Amino acid sequence: MEKPEREPQKDLGQMLVEAGAITGEQLKRADELQRKSGDRLERILLQQRLITSQQLAFFTSLQLGIPFVNLKKEGVQRDAVKLIPETVARKYGVIPLDMTDGVVIVAMEDPRDIQAIEELSAITMKRVEPVISTAQDIQEMIDLNYRVGGEIEAQLSQIPTRYRSSGVQEARVSAEAIAQAPVVRAIDLLIKQSVRDRASDIHLEPQEDKLRVRYRIDGILNEVMSLPLSVHAPLFSRIKIMAGLNIAERRRPQDGQISFDMGDRKVDIRVATSSTIHGEMAVLRILDKTFAFLPLAETGFLPAILERYLQMVKTPFGMILISGPTGSGKTTTQYATVNQLDAIGRNIMTIEDPVEYHFPNINQIQVNPTAGITFAGGLRACMRLDPNVILVGEIRDAETAQIATQAALTGHLVLSSVHANNTVATIFRMIDLGVEPFLLAAALVGVVAQRMVRRACPYCSQATQVDPDERLAYEQELNEKRSEFIVGVGCNFCANTGYLGRTGIFEAMVVSEAIRRMITKGDSSDEIRTQAIKEGMASLWHDGMLKVKAGITTPHEVIRNVYSIG
Repeated sequence: MEKPEREPQKDLGQMLVEAGAITGEQLKRADELQRKSGDRLERILLQQRLITSQQLAFFTSLQLGIPFVNLKKEGVQRDAVKLIPETVARKYGVIPLDMTDGVVIVAMEDPRDIQAIEELSAITMKRVEPVISTAQDIQEMIDLNYRVGGEIEAQLSQIPTRYRSSGVQEARVSAEAIAQAPVVRAIDLLIKQSVRDRASDIHLEPQEDKLRVRYRIDGILNEVMSLPLSVHAPLFSRIKIMAGLNIAERRRPQDGQISFDMGDRKVDIRVATSSTIHGEMAVLRILDKTFAFLPLAETGFLPAILERYLQMVKTPFGMILISGPTGSGKTTTQYATVNQLDAIGRNIMTIEDPVEYHFPNINQIQVNPTAGITFAGGLRACMRLDPNVILVGEIRDAETAQIATQAALTGHLVLSSVHANNTVATIFRMIDLGVEPFLLAAALVGVVAQRMVRRACPYCSQATQVDPDERLAYEQELNEKRSEFIVGVGCNFCANTGYLGRTGIFEAMVVSEAIRRMITKGDSSDEIRTQAIKEGMASLWHDGMLKVKAGITTPHEVIRNVYSIG
């Protein structure tokens, strides 16, 4: 963070033109827009996508003679963070980096914001020395460094002891206790932090001596805090009220839904509770619409496999099955597929349990066994509603399997999922469910098997030697020697795990005429698999290792998720 020598301040627009970042004509147009709108030139340039936020920060640094800081690499001192409250940091878009006697170094997008600097100086009682970074990086660092664990505990400690109970199972909590601000604030903080951390689930699990709180991030559960058992009753009663559940019922499992306002967007949360030997536990599934509307190309399909899959989807009728264990991304792929289809010219219907995301121009049916609506019953109803495409959330019984097959044979495109290890195993699973092989062969267009693997963190990944068995697995599959692989070493952005985000790995089998004959004849799974590979199918294992080669994931992740399957 060495300061560049100060020179007479140059015009930012001219600096960008001289550096070749924009043309003179683009600058002239931006100046015209600035005069009309009254907005600042740099905002106009960003809005018009003439420059990136990184370019703006770099050239502003040169213009003002103020250091530019790459927050992806620069450390943050915890004591400095404590000087500025989170509300103030978010208000002005700043993150404190370091402090010395009488000085606090603060990263800002705009170091010319005198009001922000004066307020920060008043709060910290130190001289503020600004450095420049991008708004996105500052926002990410705010999310990473302002953790809510301590604040949640502080809020819960304010609950009067008369509302607490050491006997969790016998606890009775009044409406007055539930409505208390500390309980409400604690739940809000817990949910907001989980969304910031990209968690898919929040687990609240009573143990013998504590209430354990865990987030599932990138498929892995991480314990984020331990709370005293005394807060179990008010916390759970608050969650039940938010989800529309019966707060007096503590022995039977319950399911509900919460719509939570994050400020910039709404997040739906599915709540499930159940009794355990230490009291009720709850799992809150975070349904962030950001992930529901992913295009197929962003789910992890490599170009060749995506092309094979899109050929299947273009078929006017037949059955496409997606297989994999729970949490392998099947629903995401189904939704991404439906979003590819023409919902205006076709009647697209879904039967789901539950309906996790709502889509425009698509008719969605919620499975409700108490009302007599099962997958099979919903599928029968769909058949009478003139559908073109039917998405069945899951085929889990013989009746649904047989009706779905009949629907595919009578001119409908049916998309569904099945729990099976790979593409060929999916065929035999459908036969086990009672579908006649000759009917299945006629109906089936293709099968996709998938898994989710964690991505190597882009901020801390570097070429690293891996264990010999990981290297050998890669070399045997791709038939190439390699001594080092892209592996995350751990940083602030990935919580020192070395991984950030997930992607899919896929195996796509097109059901050709040869494979149809083999299914009808009753050939073995090995014979069908050999034929599929001969016709160009890449296995899950192979697709995973190709993503290792591209530096997207690591050999360890592929082995962890795929090694045990055939």
